[in-house]
Amino acid sequence: MRAAWVAQELLQTFDENLNQIALVPSNEAGVFELTLNDTHIWNRKIDGNMPDIKKIKQRIRDQIIPEKNLGHSDTPENQSS
Repeated sequence: MRAAWVAQELLQTFDENLNQIALVPSNEAGVFELTLNDTHIWNRKIDGNMPDIKKIKQRIRDQIIPEKNLGHSDTPENQSS
């Protein structure tokens, strides 16, 4: 369910900048991997835990449209990470 919510959030934020979001089921419990054009955005096993939606949006924004303001998801301390 969390993956579907993240997908919805990304579609809402990057509606005209993403061509596709795919949810791929896994037989392994606890898998959460997020890639963008073969670029690692988040992997639960590598990065630990589930990411905050702000961090996901920032990482995707930095890859596809760095000049995009994310509103409440952009704070000065987060922009530098």
